[in-house]
Amino acid sequence: MTDSSATSPAAYAGRVTQRTDHTLLPAGTTGSGRSTVRVVAVLAVLVHLAAIYWPRVDVVGPVPWTDKVVHVLLFGVPTVLLLVARPTRLHPAVVVGALALHAPVSELLQHYLLPHRSGDPWDAVADLGGVVLGVTLAVVGRRRWRW
Repeated sequence: MTDSSATSPAAYAGRVTQRTDHTLLPAGTTGSGRSTVRVVAVLAVLVHLAAIYWPRVDVVGPVPWTDKVVHVLLFGVPTVLLLVARPTRLHPAVVVGALALHAPVSELLQHYLLPHRSGDPWDAVADLGGVVLGVTLAVVGRRRWRW
């Protein structure tokens, strides 16, 4: 005979641990999977910073607003990856706040400090749209796919 109490919901609930690290990764993610996502998140931030502060960038695309799409992606991808991977112990609100603050500040720095760049208020709006998109994807992903 088997012990039915070992498979009861109450017994199972006792074995489930509460996650307190605010990570949005799936509960079954192993240490190596977690590390991979964290490395990708850090690389995305480095690409983000290089693209934002490179002395001269010419964005050419099929439509006139390709530049705005690039800005949305430059802020959206790091936002969602940082919220999912949590490479640091910072609270998600700090991560989102820092990226949201970086949007207008980066445009001001481009305008005043980089000689071949100009700050565009609409780029800052696109940057903020990327942050909102990243947060939305992270929240929906967590609820829908249990990230």
